[in-house]
Amino acid sequence: MSTRRQDLTRPADLHHESFSGPLRRRRPEYLDYLPPCNDRCPAGENIQAWLAAALAGRFREAWEILTQDNPLPAIHGRVCYHPCETACNRAVLDVPVSIHAVERFLGDRAIEESWPLVGPSQESGRKILVVGAGPSGLSVAYHLRRRGHEVEIREAGPVAGGMMHFGIPAYRLPRKILDAEVKRIEDLGVRIVLNHKVEELLQEKEADGFDAVFVAIGAHLSKRVDIPA
Repeated sequence: MSTRRQDLTRPADLHHESFSGPLRRRRPEYLDYLPPCNDRCPAGENIQAWLAAALAGRFREAWEILTQDNPLPAIHGRVCYHPCETACNRAVLDVPVSIHAVERFLGDRAIEESWPLVGPSQESGRKILVVGAGPSGLSVAYHLRRRGHEVEIREAGPVAGGMMHFGIPAYRLPRKILDAEVKRIEDLGVRIVLNHKVEELLQEKEADGFDAVFVAIGAHLSKRVDIPA
């Protein structure tokens, strides 16, 4: 006797003319979809959660939720191209939610009131080397530190920030904002060594007793405009 088996991997029909998806044709299913704004966020933020807290006036709580994923909200709130707003469901009703502006507001408020980032609950005993103090290196250093690892960033340049410092003009990203968010990561316990070019990666890893290395040297390449002569 043959048994009919339902293919549970098949995508649910959410666009049937009855507008009730699979409920009238099949048994109810639990569907775990990301909200479109969260899905499009390049930093992977839980946008709906921190927006809800901000809407209720709980700004520090909103900032703490935001910085669980992104330690640079004042920077991100200025330079991100905010695809979250392009994907926002609200656009079909009137206008998208101003996610970008709220993120910038929370980041600036945190700087003004000197809110500290949440540190590790306990130390792991592991030591990690991060090569490069650009946005990738700073972000990974932050998340590794929150897990309790000892983190050191070695940067070849004279300042931390990478292309955030050298590639974005100051009128778009004020240097005091960049410096404040970098300092907050340092205050968490991340050590940043400037003017240190790592040339022998394995040698430095073994000599200084690092358990792992994260290479965040960026991709400093120009892009052609391709305008015909």
